[in-house]
Amino acid sequence: MINPLITATELAALLDSATADSATADSAITDSATADGKANDSAANDSAANGGAANGGASNSDASNSDAASGGAPVLLLDVRWSLGGPAGLPLYEAGHIPGAVYVDLSTELARHGEPHEGRHPLPTVEDFQSAARGWGLNDGDTVVVYDDWNGLAAGRAWWLLRYMGVADVRVLDGALAAWRAAGHPLATGSADMANVTPGTVTLSTGHEPLLTADDAATFPQSGVLLDARVGERYRGETEPLDPRAGHIPGAISAPTAGNLDEAGRFLDPVALRERYEALGVSEDRPVGVYCGSGITAAHDALALTVAGFRPALFAGSWSAWANQPGRQVATGDKPSTQPD
Repeated sequence: MINPLITATELAALLDSATADSATADSAITDSATADGKANDSAANDSAANGGAANGGASNSDASNSDAASGGAPVLLLDVRWSLGGPAGLPLYEAGHIPGAVYVDLSTELARHGEPHEGRHPLPTVEDFQSAARGWGLNDGDTVVVYDDWNGLAAGRAWWLLRYMGVADVRVLDGALAAWRAAGHPLATGSADMANVTPGTVTLSTGHEPLLTADDAATFPQSGVLLDARVGERYRGETEPLDPRAGHIPGAISAPTAGNLDEAGRFLDPVALRERYEALGVSEDRPVGVYCGSGITAAHDALALTVAGFRPALFAGSWSAWANQPGRQVATGDKPSTQPD
């Protein structure tokens, strides 16, 4: 499986390679066009001399142009800066972003407005998401790299959603934008990178990653491990600043996203992550599911579990959906009891 994390150094090399491939392709196309023009001129002269019709010499150039332009997989870079209650992401993007990145609005492009029982950030429809992705310039076969400035919490949602919709090669910048800056790489300003996007033609479909419904989450702890990615206070029911009821899904185990990262905001190595989740009861022979408040930060746990070698399922509606369904039972305290309060 493709490593879902990429370092700032690796990203810089990947972008340099993509730029070099593009420049080589442009040069090859220019050289081919020049050669075609010379060949056509020669053919026309020969035809005129022979009094016959000229056959154009472009049949081979079309194929060579396609081969020259293909190179490695193109790289699409997405800036997914967003935080709950934080500043708007677009002005931050315009003030400084990784060169070539396209801004993605999490609230409107990675989610949709739904009913309360669906949670605060329901998944977008495949039609809407495909339209948004094409607007970013995404084509089938592209490599996608996503980043934010929130320790990968927003970028994780983009990573998971792209994977769920069928994009095979999606990576998250480890350490977020801070890692890019710390490595001394440049930033671009303004919105020219967005204005210069050529619309893509990607075709997407759902179901490429496991997804849980509320009914699935209710019974999941009976056969698997259900992890709650929220901070411990919300899991225990000590506080609930956003949703109508406090607590957690009965049987769920607390696994705050902060435990996935080191002091620099980078993901722990695969061995350390595997040890973390195995200590919480995750194993190869039991399914693992994740949820959070509204389906955003749960993707961070899903990403960490993937790095650790597991294949998690995500409850996209998460606690905000669960708490808005009156028939759903609630547990509190620090124990993953299957008995509701």
